Amino acid sequence: MIYTVTLNPSLDYIVEIDQVTLGELNRTKKETKFPGGKGINVSQVLKRLDVDSRALGFIGGFTGNYIERFLSSNGIHTDFVNVAEDTRINIKLKSEKETEINAKGPNISEENFEALKDKIRNLTNEDILVLAGSIPSTMPESTYEELVKQCNENGTKFVVDAEGELLKKVLPLKPFLIKPNHHELGDLFNTVITSCEEVIPYAKELVKQGAQNVIVSLADKGAVLINKDIALIATVPKGEVKSSVGAGDSMVAGFIATYEKTKSLEEAFRFSVAAGSATAFSIGLCTREKMEGLLPHVIVEKTNQRGE
Repeated sequence: MIYTVTLNPSLDYIVEIDQVTLGELNRTKKETKFPGGKGINVSQVLKRLDVDSRALGFIGGFTGNYIERFLSSNGIHTDFVNVAEDTRINIKLKSEKETEINAKGPNISEENFEALKDKIRNLTNEDILVLAGSIPSTMPESTYEELVKQCNENGTKFVVDAEGELLKKVLPLKPFLIKPNHHELGDLFNTVITSCEEVIPYAKELVKQGAQNVIVSLADKGAVLINKDIALIATVPKGEVKSSVGAGDSMVAGFIATYEKTKSLEEAFRFSVAAGSATAFSIGLCTREKMEGLLPHVIVEKTNQRGE
């Protein structure tokens, strides 16, 4: 089974309005709401690929109940830890410009954290854990390290989609997959990366530090997969980018789903790129049909530079 962890999920409330006038009554022209959080996004895309997963993390209050009901109604298994305070609401205001207001989220107690760790202690070497997103301010900075150490004890493969220090700290614990974009990769090495070729030496360094597979996305410029044996570069399909939200999560889901079925890194990488592009070309997360329609337009080539 694949398990996803979202430590600070949200109910995303999207409001569209022609023009915002501060200090006055403003009326919306369209509103939508849906669960937010990187791990939750991964679970949703996996389901669209007919792959079961179980969503873990922390939820509370009426907003948490909404998220749980939404996922369950879409056939996604959940096993959240319930907390005392409400799951946060993030507001995305779309007008001439897009404005986001992200809430802090509920307090996560030590008891809550232990309850999550207990769930992860029950995973086996046949499971995969996906850790995605930021850590709530009320949790220890070592949260990811504690969770992946438990994975190592269980023999559970784990995937980390995070940035900065969060990512650096888990590299020695040998994540099965990490997926920084080129900006995040550049930040790790205090540099600016603008092409797939420039990615390769830095991604190799992450492999040396412990990552088993590294995917780096560069928006319309392509994507790179590096491990100790291969270096692959993929072109991305052409299309109108409608939203980049969830594209990285879709890449993670596409890779895991395909690798679990085929055990082919190259095929998993190709599907990963198609899934990320399909979401970027959509409002909301991609559909299976859109992913499969883009697959023929993803060209994967090996470079002569190995990932060592």
